[in-house]
Amino acid sequence: MAGIIGYGAFVPSYRIKVEEIAKVWGDNPKAISNGLVVNEKSVPAPDEDTATISVEAARSALARAKINPQDIGAVYVGSESHPYAVKPTATIVAEAIMATPSMTAADLEFACKAGTAGMQAAIGLVDSEMIDYGLAIGADTSQGAPGDALEYTASAGGAAFIIGKEGSENGSVADFGDTYSFTTDTPDFYRREGQPYPSHGGRFTGEPAYFKHVVGAAKGIFEKTGTGPEDYDYAVFHQPNGKFYLKVGKKLGFNNEQIKDGLLTPVIGNTYSGATPLGLASILDKAKSGDNILAISYGSGSGSDAFTLSVTDLIDEKRELAPKLSNMIENKSYVDYAVYAKYKGKLRMS
Repeated sequence: MAGIIGYGAFVPSYRIKVEEIAKVWGDNPKAISNGLVVNEKSVPAPDEDTATISVEAARSALARAKINPQDIGAVYVGSESHPYAVKPTATIVAEAIMATPSMTAADLEFACKAGTAGMQAAIGLVDSEMIDYGLAIGADTSQGAPGDALEYTASAGGAAFIIGKEGSENGSVADFGDTYSFTTDTPDFYRREGQPYPSHGGRFTGEPAYFKHVVGAAKGIFEKTGTGPEDYDYAVFHQPNGKFYLKVGKKLGFNNEQIKDGLLTPVIGNTYSGATPLGLASILDKAKSGDNILAISYGSGSGSDAFTLSVTDLIDEKRELAPKLSNMIENKSYVDYAVYAKYKGKLRMS
């Protein structure tokens, strides 16, 4: 199958602590932090949206890929917070990285797994030799209604992957082994056109939704590839909160060493379509040649995409060509709830 020729990530520098949100709504911050396994989350600045986050991540992916952007034949941006209802984010990204005009582009939406859906599409186009390289991005500036549980986790960030042929001229940092998807109609989380904030099914979002699909995708990829948790050095899952992530890792038989490097929710929150891609980028920032990785996304509605990857000996050289995710996470400044509400447009003026 195809491989990741280059990857990049971006997380806004602003943060808000759980304590700051809890103070406004009279909640117990320790109970929230312990229950969700989240301490703080990223906050997009007024000039940061899914398009700008995608462009920053794509530029880092290009730097690592070391290819001519004109060789990119497809650009897919997966998000549930595209800046325009009718106007693609993908064309903005493609123009910004100078990949236009001989290419195809599209915006994808499948709740939090739209980014991995784009990765599957790019893999298919590359493997069928319709294109040489495809760019797949998962990014969001997610929404949470004031006072809702989602407000403690809904954050911003994204990651980009340039996908090309295994063994291509510029080489891959990780080769895809296989992919498997598990999909049903499970309406656990939704937002109708024109609604500013999503609705969710509370406890229903757990066992019937998240766990059923992530576990289903894991079992499917294990059966398809003849592997088990012991065959992977790293595993990363979608992370609506840290509690779900840790629970599903344990349920599938992974130990803490295998899953800890992909867990980002405690320090940046739930980046929705960016969550699994960012977790994968975090792992690639640390992995060594020969390491095997399992990545599983989840999107409400509902579905999970699973991927197996093997890291190549180009990882040490290429990851130094762009900023590492850990540096972005450490580069932060805190805002209070008033500034957060202003930046997120929670204050509606008449």
